[in-house]
Amino acid sequence: MHWFTRLLEKPRYEQHQQFLQQASQLLPQPVDAVVFDFDGVFTDNCVIVDQEGRESATCSRLDGMGVGLLKKTGIALLVLSKEPVPIVMHRSGKLGLECLHGVDNKLPLLSEWLAERSLSLSRTIYMGNDVNDLECLRAAACGVVPLDAHPDVLPAADLVLDYPGGHGAVRQLCDLVCWSKQQSGE
Repeated sequence: MHWFTRLLEKPRYEQHQQFLQQASQLLPQPVDAVVFDFDGVFTDNCVIVDQEGRESATCSRLDGMGVGLLKKTGIALLVLSKEPVPIVMHRSGKLGLECLHGVDNKLPLLSEWLAERSLSLSRTIYMGNDVNDLECLRAAACGVVPLDAHPDVLPAADLVLDYPGGHGAVRQLCDLVCWSKQQSGE
């Protein structure tokens, strides 16, 4: 390992631990559900369109690993997306996440999904990045946005993550929820 890398590791680890300790105070106890928007959360909000009109996007493997760890906690997880595109279903399926997509008015559907599982918004974390997420961000116990969220949603957020969408924001939230659950002895 390079000496410079070793110098950077400790402060970065300490920053991560400090984030976990401080941000965990914003989470409901216990957390029953974590709900994610897709575009701008699992992706960097960009889409690549080829000459035939097929769309593609990039997603972070760090985020995928975080989702895998979070799934092991037994917390209910959902992707709730406005976009009715195959990318959302494919990535959600690969991660083993339930997905509702093509949703224009998210809050009623989120409330219904929670009620079907006897879960409550008062113990739900919602992660979104744009104005179509505002109602859910406000209604959830904890509204979370990636670093590059649209400025209009920042006032509705309880927590702004240190990473942009598609580049570790989902992983940071997953780590936070897992750490908080472990600390509470659940």
